[in-house]
Amino acid sequence: MNVNSSCTYFGYSRSAYYLWVSSKLQEQTKYDILLELVRYHRRIHPKIGTRKLQELIKEDVTKLKVKLGRDKLFELLRSEGLLVLRKRKYVVTTKSFLRYSKFEDHFNGKTWDSAHQAWVSDITYIRVGDSFRYLNLITDAYSRKIVGWHLGNTLETVHAVEALKMAINQCSSTKGLVHHSDRGFQYCSKLYISILDKAGIKSSMGEAGNCYDNAMAERVNGILKVEYGLEDHFKNLKDAFSAVKHAIWAYNEKRPHLALKMKKPTEVHQSLHMFSPLKRKISTCKKPIKAI
Repeated sequence: MNVNSSCTYFGYSRSAYYLWVSSKLQEQTKYDILLELVRYHRRIHPKIGTRKLQELIKEDVTKLKVKLGRDKLFELLRSEGLLVLRKRKYVVTTKSFLRYSKFEDHFNGKTWDSAHQAWVSDITYIRVGDSFRYLNLITDAYSRKIVGWHLGNTLETVHAVEALKMAINQCSSTKGLVHHSDRGFQYCSKLYISILDKAGIKSSMGEAGNCYDNAMAERVNGILKVEYGLEDHFKNLKDAFSAVKHAIWAYNEKRPHLALKMKKPTEVHQSLHMFSPLKRKISTCKKPIKAI
């Protein structure tokens, strides 16, 4: 059946048929453009969720005048094999020395309305070769920005200290700030506590063995591992360090957060707490600690 016969059979004119074909081609072209934008954002955020992906392409969807709700976007990504499959792995990085854990929980149940009122800290593992490396992280509780990090080759306290030094050195005032963590021996050590005390920071710890008491830090770990590929097995330290550096940059600068009304951590952090770097630097080790 040719075009003329089909149009006659269905009661449409040839012009209406070609207009329909043209509109379908335009629609498909727009979807192709959106898929390219999705692939672009996935290169920065390899496993970001669909809702956040929708936020990243929102302006482009508006400019293209495409009706693209969440369900339609899920359908489009599924048809192109672009949906992210989640998987979970757990490795214990917390060794708790309860006899040293004397700090109360000053974090949970509190409301934070500005940056640098409270930080959460945790350690997660990175697979490198036939061993592990350990990523020490400090995150601002309000802005969700990672303000301190260090990739260490052991779970020794000195590596957690390096992340703490980074966080302190980019904050104009730490007096009265709450530092929340699990009861890992790193955070209970005399060295770590002495640096907190010197900076006027109050130590806060969750209940031993209860991961929900440090849920925000665990969430950040999960995002870096699942969405930015830090759960992968890296061949060498150079590759691992590059991946960590990119993940933290993308998380801080480019990733919208539901808790921040789809704003980025750095955007919220800077708008609500403008600071200048400290002139003094916190130095705790006679020899510098290598990044990896």
